[in-house]
Amino acid sequence: MGVTEAAVGYVRQIVGGWPKTAAQKELFDLLALLGRWRSHMLANTFVAREGRRIWSGPFAGMDYVDHATEGALIPRLLGTYECELHPHLIALAAEGLDCVIDIGCAEGYYAVGLARMMPEVTVHAHDIAEAARSACAELAARNGVSDRVVIGGEFKPDGFEAFAGRRVLVMVDAEGAELDILRPDLSPALAGMNLIVETHDVYRPGALATITARFAPTHDVVRVDAQPKTQALPPWLGGLSQLDQLLAVWEWRRQATPWLVMRPKPA
Repeated sequence: MGVTEAAVGYVRQIVGGWPKTAAQKELFDLLALLGRWRSHMLANTFVAREGRRIWSGPFAGMDYVDHATEGALIPRLLGTYECELHPHLIALAAEGLDCVIDIGCAEGYYAVGLARMMPEVTVHAHDIAEAARSACAELAARNGVSDRVVIGGEFKPDGFEAFAGRRVLVMVDAEGAELDILRPDLSPALAGMNLIVETHDVYRPGALATITARFAPTHDVVRVDAQPKTQALPPWLGGLSQLDQLLAVWEWRRQATPWLVMRPKPA
């Protein structure tokens, strides 16, 4: 079944099940579904025109995928995905890291992208999903960085101790499990590590405030919120409707998921 056929079937199911008093939530859910459908179609068009290489940003040129294990694909292909973090990643790369710990690596956008961006760095990529780990391994192989992308499963909260004293960047996108993983009381080595954490109050209310409070004694904490995307788009996409251009950079977030960029305080 194709993407459009599946979307039409879902629309019929949703609309057919609406009560007579259907209100804004039902319409919003339908709008989100149609937005994801159009996003898929735009991603298919990108791959047909450009191939799978990322268009712009710090990971430009990376051979990526034509099906994401989760979330929106076309913002990653365009290089606009989470572009709010680009200045922080570039600054950290310039400081000479020796390893990255990527928890919730999915198919390897950051794990492989950072390995390409920083040739001296080893990336430890972790995900609890076997399909994600397999996809990450395949992506690393296609980009010639398999020797520097070490793939693992669940990352335990005391696992940071094995990296104590190293120049580390920790990246966490774990759908709320950041509260369980980032435990300075169980892994004191975190005090000396750089961290970029996506917080998910949508799944774990209070996650943002809790993580901030845990690291405020040892780190300078900067909250980074999603911003409008202003990067240049491929000419063919710039020629499409404004709605298509907006949907092309939509990351499928239905609620705010701010990032925390946390740097160890000077000794």
